[in-house]
Amino acid sequence: MTTATQCGTTYQNCTPVGARLPFDAINEPGCYVCNWSGHLLRVPEDGVAPGRSPLVNVIGTEPLFVTKISENPFITLTKAKMIASNLDISVNF
Repeated sequence: MTTATQCGTTYQNCTPVGARLPFDAINEPGCYVCNWSGHLLRVPEDGVAPGRSPLVNVIGTEPLFVTKISENPFITLTKAKMIASNLDISVNF
């Protein structure tokens, strides 16, 4: 049985920090690290708002995964690196 929690004001069933998910499954604002390159993705609320087109569309032959490191898309780089390090994620930012 899963339980719904509320993150911020409008998002239900929040992806927990540290969760690994496909790039195209990002549906909540936050900060994510690309598992294929170590780059940082900042996803603002406007980037996942209903009825909006995705700001970025990545297409490839292999599935691309990201790891959520924060619910805050504007986390400082120092803190983002620290969280990624605690989760054993290689970074490239």
